[in-house]
Amino acid sequence: MARGLPTIASLARLCQKLNRLKPLEDSTMETSLRRCLSTLDLTLLGVGGMVGSGLYVLTGAVAKEVAGPAVLLSFGVAAVASLLAALCYAEFGARVPRTGSAYLFTYVSMGELWAFLIGWNVLLEYIIGGAAVARAWSGYLDSMFSHGIRNFTETHVGSWQVPLLGHYPDFLAAGIILLASAFVSCGARVSSWLNHTFSAISLLVILFIVILGFILAQPHNWSADEGGFAPFGFSGVMAGTASCFYAFVGFDVIAASSEEAQNPRRSVPLAIAISLAIAAGAYILVSTVLTLMVPWHSLDPDSALADAFYQRGYRWAGFIVAAGSICAMNTVLLSLLFSLPRIVYAMAADGLFFQVFAHVHPRTQVPVAGTLAFGLLTAFLALLLDLESLVQFLSLGTLLAYTFVATSIIVLRFQKSSPPSSPGPASPGPLTKQHSSFSDHLQLVGTMHASVPEPGELKPALRPYLGFLDGYSPGAVVTWALGVMLASAITIGCVLVFGNSTLHLPHWGYILLLLLTSVMFLLSLLVLGAHQQQYREDLFQIPMVPLIPALSIVLNICLMLKLSYLTWVRFSIWLLMGLAVYFGYGIRHSKENQRELPGLNSTHYVVFPRGSLEETVQAVQPPSQAPAQDPGHME
Repeated sequence: MARGLPTIASLARLCQKLNRLKPLEDSTMETSLRRCLSTLDLTLLGVGGMVGSGLYVLTGAVAKEVAGPAVLLSFGVAAVASLLAALCYAEFGARVPRTGSAYLFTYVSMGELWAFLIGWNVLLEYIIGGAAVARAWSGYLDSMFSHGIRNFTETHVGSWQVPLLGHYPDFLAAGIILLASAFVSCGARVSSWLNHTFSAISLLVILFIVILGFILAQPHNWSADEGGFAPFGFSGVMAGTASCFYAFVGFDVIAASSEEAQNPRRSVPLAIAISLAIAAGAYILVSTVLTLMVPWHSLDPDSALADAFYQRGYRWAGFIVAAGSICAMNTVLLSLLFSLPRIVYAMAADGLFFQVFAHVHPRTQVPVAGTLAFGLLTAFLALLLDLESLVQFLSLGTLLAYTFVATSIIVLRFQKSSPPSSPGPASPGPLTKQHSSFSDHLQLVGTMHASVPEPGELKPALRPYLGFLDGYSPGAVVTWALGVMLASAITIGCVLVFGNSTLHLPHWGYILLLLLTSVMFLLSLLVLGAHQQQYREDLFQIPMVPLIPALSIVLNICLMLKLSYLTWVRFSIWLLMGLAVYFGYGIRHSKENQRELPGLNSTHYVVFPRGSLEETVQAVQPPSQAPAQDPGHME
């Protein structure tokens, strides 16, 4: 059959398919997440996820032990590094406005197995993160009452000295998690209202700290008499950057909530940009006034801000700071518990996790089962575990998710795709995935008109110079270039982190290996840049692709390699547990695998998502298919 205009028979089959699709849409709307979050809601979710316990604990610890007053430079560099990852999340959140965050983004571009592993990894990140914040919240409140809560628990309940367990059961930390889970299960609007309240109080306290801090500032504290502005040198600034980088990881809650955004194409990129700017400004200003108020070497790393006001004789101000820290930690906890069940919901809706977690309560329109079940699990960990030995999981898991999202951006940009407005038929191309469950809208994405260069093909202007690359099938060169880029990025990270220490390379060998891998990295970027990309004027897109995602990948790999080998061992055990879940349950219940019936050559239908929840279905016939064949099932 000719690949021209659609036949009458194909149009008739399309009408039949649309008629069958309508009841499905009506039935799924009752169990879908509600689009009720505005740009302000998303922005404050992101601010709450970032400007939290790190501001009150991390700032003082890094200033005293790692960077000195130059901690403000560490926060600045970390903010730029986080911006690279945030841009990737912003494009994906606008392009694929469904819940799932890094899990969804990996599924769209790399497939089911990689997506499950990233989702499994993000689950651990949120669980441990929530438990760690609850323990910090409990400890800060306990310190306000002169550790009376801990003393009462140890006296009446007991204490123990067991590896990986806390010194005593922290009932306060477990209780706040259960209370926050109950509020989150009441609906997105309730969670958003609570987050607005705590975020507003937290931001007002930060403004108070900055204003009073500058009034009390003493420039002498940055002088050489006190050790200078950067007492630990450039290496201290970069070491501080590695620690401060994790203060900005909360923006992914915005991407995880994009399915509940009223206008995700606009609000998700805008909310990520605004929340990251607010968080960076807050961290830089607070670290500035902190080290100007008192000498950096006299800071208390556990409660630096409150202690700084105590040292200057402003105990009432220290009490306000302590109250602000409690509110800030509440926003972090709400953000984590808000995102966690939505990742579980996304995986369960695809059949990769237990189906009970795919149920959305018809009244609150939130995944209540996932919220309560994982709230209980997080509370149990906060009750018993000493989380200091497990906190590095957060670093490794977050960086790995960032790396996969950056890689997914490059993959997606060079995949073939038809814009939603293209009504004509096209030949079948690569698979792309959308989430409602995502698998319910699996796409066979067609090519564009032959006269328009397809993504993955060599740019026409470069064919006279790079004609030897034009002989390969579209996308083949891009695949090889991406593989070389990832391999060279890993090698660059190994050389930079282990070249002078573990590998004991001579200076000339270090320089030579670094130069060779850098050349391979740059050449792979040039080859990628020589090929056609997808361009969507109606969506936010990262500028300078593949350069910005590639830089994010290199940075993330370097930071991951700086973590201890025990962290990698524990992480590997967790991944093995995930693989057991996937091959024991997920692969057999996957909706995508259930749909792939062997030996069925049928008409395929493409479901293109729009900015609203409206969908346009386009019939796509394989070239070898006769018009009289039965249309079969919808893919």
